[in-house]
Amino acid sequence: MLIASSLVVYAGYQNVLGIDTADVDPDGWGDRPAQVEGLHNILLLGTDERAGDNASYNELNGIRPDVLVIVSIDVDEGGVTMVNLPRDTMVEIPPCEASEGDGAGWGGGVDQLNHAMTYGGMDCQGNTVETISGIHLDHMVLVDFAGFEHIVDSIGGIEMCVPEPVDDPKAHIRLDAGEQRLNGEQALGLARSRDSAANGSDLGRIENQQRMMGAILREVTSGDILSKPNNLISFLDSVTDSLTTDNGFTVDKMTELAISIREVDLGRMNMVTAPVEDYPVDPNKVQFQESAAQGLFDSVAAGELTAEEGAEGDDDSGDDSDVGVEPSDVSVLLLNNTGVDGLGAQVEPLLSEEGFTVTDTTNPELRVPEVTTVYHGPDQAEHAEILAAAVEGGAEVVEEPSLGEELELVMSGGWEGIAGAGGGSGDGSSIEDLGGTNAAEDEVSCD
Repeated sequence: MLIASSLVVYAGYQNVLGIDTADVDPDGWGDRPAQVEGLHNILLLGTDERAGDNASYNELNGIRPDVLVIVSIDVDEGGVTMVNLPRDTMVEIPPCEASEGDGAGWGGGVDQLNHAMTYGGMDCQGNTVETISGIHLDHMVLVDFAGFEHIVDSIGGIEMCVPEPVDDPKAHIRLDAGEQRLNGEQALGLARSRDSAANGSDLGRIENQQRMMGAILREVTSGDILSKPNNLISFLDSVTDSLTTDNGFTVDKMTELAISIREVDLGRMNMVTAPVEDYPVDPNKVQFQESAAQGLFDSVAAGELTAEEGAEGDDDSGDDSDVGVEPSDVSVLLLNNTGVDGLGAQVEPLLSEEGFTVTDTTNPELRVPEVTTVYHGPDQAEHAEILAAAVEGGAEVVEEPSLGEELELVMSGGWEGIAGAGGGSGDGSSIEDLGGTNAAEDEVSCD
């Protein structure tokens, strides 16, 4: 109800506060995916650049979004799924016409996902995302990062757990470890920082951004922001000052959408990242894991994920939480002894999806077994068995006294992959199986 109320009021203030629009013509995108009744899919773009306030928004063609999220809202079932698309994913960008301004146009071909904006603005970016995902896009929204900072400040900051100290000059962020309330500048720095992300990767940074989105949603829906007119006006002003939408996202449509999702609670606001793997041509880029990513996209397109109740999934697994070691308790160093270049980078996200923490990927030096082997230190046998069970066809388990809590998984001869990952990885209907989370999960506590 609080979310709906905020959006209704926001729609009412649109003409007062002002929202910029960009020319987006979905009719020119060719054959489009079918529109599913009851589903509303919005492409959310985030960028740290923006044309001046008085400039034509055709100049947005020169901007490359740093954040790309498909927000799927199921108004019938009362659920929301947010799918992050890594910006450096190599995809087939369809032909895009040059717009007036800086857009260069594009004849079609493989390039980095967020480069589509450069070639043809929001129209080209939307066409690209819809084409590669098969998800019908109803609307698009662009938010600049300066506006994100204002949004966080307008709600009084957000409660976050910072597990380790952060000192990242590039992101202009320095934080002590622990539970704390971040202001807008700090939140923006943490969202952009690679040093604070797992393995310093863009995927790790996306995980930080998802946790931050959950914190923002919890803060906005807590009651304090929406119950005080002055706070609400400040919040709306911070949003509209940094917002650009497609020209079809009218006040009436926003209001209708707001009313339709009034019953959505935090436990049904799911966040997940599209599965990717190393791009063979350039290890600094990624590509979608074809089967797993398409399964996710198909599920979102059909509304199968938005209907999921995150809290119910947690309750179902609660009886097992005290049984013993779980994948989330296992840290593993992934070592590639197969001779297949880039295999470690391909396997890392698969292990992460299963709940394991991959600390690094490299080649073995001390231990080079002929068959795939899990090495563990004293008192880590149960952890090793859990990891070995996740390997397709199993793995040898060997105790190595010199090791501590971190396990070593050496991929060697006969390597078949991770059980349940990749092709034949299920129907994509479980957020938990895809390594996702929801806004109701408590990410504040560092315990």
